[in-house]
Amino acid sequence: MEQPLCTAVFFIKYLKTLGFSATNDIFAENVWYFRNALVRANYTNLQKGIHETTEYLEAFLRNLLLNEKNELHNRKLHISGLLNEEKVDIGDTKVDIENEKVDIQDKKVDIESALSEKSSDFSVKTTIHIHRLFEKFGFDEVFGRSVVMELLELKGSGASKLLSNLVKADIIEPVSGYGKGKYKFKK
Repeated sequence: MEQPLCTAVFFIKYLKTLGFSATNDIFAENVWYFRNALVRANYTNLQKGIHETTEYLEAFLRNLLLNEKNELHNRKLHISGLLNEEKVDIGDTKVDIENEKVDIQDKKVDIESALSEKSSDFSVKTTIHIHRLFEKFGFDEVFGRSVVMELLELKGSGASKLLSNLVKADIIEPVSGYGKGKYKFKK
């Protein structure tokens, strides 16, 4: 959390030179939101149709400078829809589940709802990493640190930290029978 903290300290000092009476209270109470708002203000991924936006940073600053009461929730900063571009159309017809088998393996799973239930404190970058991992492995494939390093272009320590955080958040689980340090997404 050092970079957002340094940014906050610099920002408070700058605001004071402009005559504002800013304190670090709002920064301390919303450190993750502030950090993620800074990321969203500067993050673009044209292949995924994601464009930088300052709306979240503006809400934070309006609370700081204008004493507004905008709700500052991390879940609003999440980039959704990366894996579920196509919605499943279940139509109006009812399926006879007694006599007919339905193939559900070809449809994409909405990982967004699973993520929002388990943790809303992930950074935008971590959320994107989770989406990429899920897109590649789904619920059934097993993966380890070296594959995560290659897929996400992370160093060993970064991949280990990501895997550890995902286990702690109950999003992935260790599996046995595939060698040491293997994981899969929890259903």
